[in-house]
Amino acid sequence: MTNAQLFNTIFTRKSIRKYKVTPLATETLTGIKEYARHIKPLDESIRYEIDYLCADDVKGLLSIKAPRYMCFFSEKREGYLMNAGYLLQQIDLYLSANDLGSCWLGMAKPSKDVPSMKNGMEFVIMLAFGSAEVEVHRTDIAAFNRKSLSLISTVTGAEELLEPVRLAPSATNSQPWFFSGDINEIIVSREKLNFIKVPLYGKMNQIDIGIALCHLMLSLENKGKKATFDFHKDTVPSGYEFMAKVKVRSH
Repeated sequence: MTNAQLFNTIFTRKSIRKYKVTPLATETLTGIKEYARHIKPLDESIRYEIDYLCADDVKGLLSIKAPRYMCFFSEKREGYLMNAGYLLQQIDLYLSANDLGSCWLGMAKPSKDVPSMKNGMEFVIMLAFGSAEVEVHRTDIAAFNRKSLSLISTVTGAEELLEPVRLAPSATNSQPWFFSGDINEIIVSREKLNFIKVPLYGKMNQIDIGIALCHLMLSLENKGKKATFDFHKDTVPSGYEFMAKVKVRSH
């Protein structure tokens, strides 16, 4: 699967909450695991592992019952949540490109019979996946419920570049990202939501930024460019918190 195929999937991907109970074919699951072994991290220095669980191994699923769940573990270091989002979104798009459904699960956790730590790394988040009971793709970009570009960016001349990023999924569709700077050096920040009232947002919105950075990387590659990530803090608009700087280079 090429990054060009992942990029094209951005415009049709959607969250799937209803799955067929039929287990995935062995060769399908093997292909997913093989692809997952070759995804590119945002920060190569952060250790992580992915485990694969069945429904009986998961709690907090509510109404989302899928054949399989991808369980992401990571060492807890600066940027590990963004790294999780960046990595798993590659798999999320891969699944959709292969006509499989997937859904980010912010509330799900491993059951008490499954360790919450793995090789010294803590559980971060889960992704449900499997064959969908509903149409797995959107047929019209108008079906995306997203903020307009004018509300999330002040980067002049970046409308086409940021359109795929605008379509990125986020926790409760909060879309916390904002893009400033210029076309050669894009500064990515996140909205300062009320993390005291809803502590989970403080975690999930950092994962969301990683998802958006994945879409931005794919969008740049589609234009023959390369993203270099810099995490040294820079100036951001009032009401936002710095997350990353994306330096745009030619391949």
